[in-house]
Amino acid sequence: VAILSSCEAERFLTLRGNSYPETAVHSKALLSFCCSVVPVREKSTAVAAAKPTSVASNKGEYVIAKLDDLVNWARRSSLWPMTFGLACCAVEMMHMAAPRYDMDRFGVVFRASPRQSDVMIVAGTLTNKMAPALRKPNCPRDFFFFSPPSCANGGGYYHYSYAVVRGCDRIVPVDIYVPGCPPTAEALLYGTLQLQKKIKREKKLRIWYRK
Repeated sequence: VAILSSCEAERFLTLRGNSYPETAVHSKALLSFCCSVVPVREKSTAVAAAKPTSVASNKGEYVIAKLDDLVNWARRSSLWPMTFGLACCAVEMMHMAAPRYDMDRFGVVFRASPRQSDVMIVAGTLTNKMAPALRKPNCPRDFFFFSPPSCANGGGYYHYSYAVVRGCDRIVPVDIYVPGCPPTAEALLYGTLQLQKKIKREKKLRIWYRK
């Protein structure tokens, strides 16, 4: 794109207005705009001068980013969900662990204790009596909550029951929702892959470093 000076722009627009009288009004407006535009070199210099001098080290950012990627790779490649089957959806969760779908190939291994787990699959209808156990799992680190069935997402068929929580996201923050009653093993595997993608995009160390 050629950048014209104010004199060149005025000469060009005057010739254009004489040749095409119907565009004279637009030419005057364009001329006033061209004359008021700050030159690109001066503009870029002003922007560069306005930048803060104390910026983060590129080497430090690179090391932290690579370390973040390494931690995320380790976490998403070794997801250990807890066996938390509350209703019939637990059958599909067992089906996902069976040889036909073999969730072990994604690094997903069931654990029976929350101290050894980092994922909670709420597979079934969450009742008011079971809600405190879901809210305070005895786990040493952050949990990822996985809500596969419709009953756990919003109550499902038991939405208006006095004993049912209308969505486990009222109790804990849910990371992945999978609809279905019950959801198939393929849907659960797809939700697991989505959780792995979410873990891959985390930037906890970079956020900590930039503070």
